Amino acid sequence: MTAPDSLQTLGWRPFFQSQVIDTDARPARVLNVHRGRIDVAHAVGQESIELLARAIAMEITVGDWVLIDGDPLQVTRRLDRLGLFQRRAAGTGGAIQLIAANVDTLFIVTSANRDFNVARLERYLAIAHDAAAFPVIVITKADTVESTDEFVARASGLSPGLLVEALDARSPEQVEVLKPWCEEGQTVALLGSSGVGKSTLTNTLTGEHLDTRAVREDDQRGRHTTTSRSMHRLSQGGWLIDTPGMRELQLVDVGEALDDVFAEVAALTGSCRFSDCAHESEPGCAVRAAIETGELDPDRLRRYRKLQMEDRRNSESIAERRARDKSFGKLVKTVLAGKQHEKDGKL
Repeated sequence: MTAPDSLQTLGWRPFFQSQVIDTDARPARVLNVHRGRIDVAHAVGQESIELLARAIAMEITVGDWVLIDGDPLQVTRRLDRLGLFQRRAAGTGGAIQLIAANVDTLFIVTSANRDFNVARLERYLAIAHDAAAFPVIVITKADTVESTDEFVARASGLSPGLLVEALDARSPEQVEVLKPWCEEGQTVALLGSSGVGKSTLTNTLTGEHLDTRAVREDDQRGRHTTTSRSMHRLSQGGWLIDTPGMRELQLVDVGEALDDVFAEVAALTGSCRFSDCAHESEPGCAVRAAIETGELDPDRLRRYRKLQMEDRRNSESIAERRARDKSFGKLVKTVLAGKQHEKDGKL
């Protein structure tokens, strides 16, 4: 089937076209995901579709492309994705939460106040790289400080060529700098913690009015801002996916992306004498040598290793985690039993 030109405005690509050969089903882009149904846009218009058990099992998220057919319309297939934002859900269940799919550009939103956090930005950059999305750091609330130079410099230093923009999210004139990534057929997403101005930025980009609430004065966090993911039409013809503020964004299966974000550290590890070097006290450690000469920031290494450990832990399957925990539990019991036996022998 040949995709109508109108599909191009929704972000249709040859990658998706190659998956719908020899089928009469229609492609549709997922705009919203609700409990038991989704809102989609396609060549004819927009509508809401109830999800049957088979479709629910497809794990559809905002930004996905699906094929729809029948009367009433049903989802017959979810197309393979160009990229996917996901995270390990909060808690101990270990479930993977899908955030958004098929995003071209990620606006990583922070603000020129206490929310600005280099470690959090590195985490978001890893997510962007893993999802094959182009990252742009957007520093909001520029109107609340005398100068944003320090914020911009610290963000720009996280990666060579990283684009950083500081602005007042309420000002259409200042937000114009983001328009090149919002053209027809492009999909952008916002990612950032609560209270940094994501909804305000969305309002300015789309001309719509989304719910924004007051920010607590004590910690600069939003009380109740965006609570669900959805796609919004941009005036330039592109689409924007807003996401809830996420205080806990656990990484999962982003090992290669971390090497991209911490490229200078990853490059040094290849020069260590031992392939399994822990960069602590081993001889011939190129990483430690770079720290001693001032070439590498020790805090960068610390954050890199912390995220690596988190990623490995979260990327384990539930079965692997249970096996590891069980093995560790046996080890603890053996050690305790040995100590008790030793204690009894001294009595």
